[in-house]
Amino acid sequence: MKKLKIGLLGKILIAIALGIGVGLIAQPWMVRTMLTFNGIFSQFLGFAIPLIILGLVTPAISDIGKTAGKMLLITVAIAYGSTVIAGLISYLTGAALFPGMIRSGAPLETLGAADELAPFFTVNIPPVMGVMTALVLSFTLGLGLAYIERQTLKDAIHDFEQVIIKTIKSAIIPLLPLYIFGIFLNMTYVGQVFSILTVFIKIIGIIFLIHIGILILQFAIAGGFAKKNPFKLLWTMMPAYFTALGTQSSAATIPVTLEQTRKNGVSEEVAGFAIPLCATIHMSGSTLKIVACALALMIMQGMPYDFGMFFGFICMLGITMVAAPGVPGGAIMASLGLLQSMLGFDQEAQALMIALYIAMDSFGTACNVTGDGAIALIVDRITGRNFPTSSKK
Repeated sequence: MKKLKIGLLGKILIAIALGIGVGLIAQPWMVRTMLTFNGIFSQFLGFAIPLIILGLVTPAISDIGKTAGKMLLITVAIAYGSTVIAGLISYLTGAALFPGMIRSGAPLETLGAADELAPFFTVNIPPVMGVMTALVLSFTLGLGLAYIERQTLKDAIHDFEQVIIKTIKSAIIPLLPLYIFGIFLNMTYVGQVFSILTVFIKIIGIIFLIHIGILILQFAIAGGFAKKNPFKLLWTMMPAYFTALGTQSSAATIPVTLEQTRKNGVSEEVAGFAIPLCATIHMSGSTLKIVACALALMIMQGMPYDFGMFFGFICMLGITMVAAPGVPGGAIMASLGLLQSMLGFDQEAQALMIALYIAMDSFGTACNVTGDGAIALIVDRITGRNFPTSSKK
């Protein structure tokens, strides 16, 4: 008999349902128990965020820099531009629609103050450095490592990267459902959960429409470069789209993405280079989700925001997404530092971001993967003279 395996999305949904169900009948001691756990876990998360940035961003920048070349620079520039444009479209759409759909309410930190309930005890775990310090240090080390010959520090950084990935996969991700259970238990206990769930449903619907629009725009531009029908190009990529929906992994979808990209007429050389690279650096779907979710939660909490704030956030997010580990929820984990330092998100808001992001993880990955095919078409057109055309199909 096969053992039933529940993915992270399933666990998150179960945690939300249980949190609501138990919250309706919860006794004060149950709420205080979860407040204690959530307090400790959020402290650990705050401690880990700078280390996650340092451990993921540094080797990502170092590895990209050491393979510098014309096609690399073109691919990276297009992928980054696509990611930033997706984020801007998401912000502009959300800024136009969300204020009329979402009622501004009390800040999420008031959730912990219901009936003067408090954790049984608290543990303070100060981070070893600030988030912006970790970002600047990561950029400095990554760029420096790209140009030095000796491997000692590079090997140490890559070993540290494996430690961070192991920590995310073995400690943070497994405990997230329990953390989110505690958040929804507390929200139900204080009577705010149903208004928040209503907001969730509205956000998910808008984000789904945005990601369809982004794909059409990407292939309209690619079709213009390749002088081909953009809708036929997009239709050819549908096997990759639906594969990504199932796997929730850009890396696991690479073989299908490669095959469909070749069917769109991209040369073997360009497809073999651009598709694996874009699976790592092109995160338009992930970025549009994070931007829309962050904006919605800020409106819901009555937090101030403007275009300048989000433009800087999106530009930094496009860089940080390169370092996202290839695990479900990896992109949102890599972005927590920016959400905290640039948008002022506290632990409760970060927990809701994680739950909301993972609820749509499949669609974000599918958008990332399908967009990779559009980028490969553009790169093939720009650099096509450098490669033989006989391999095109």
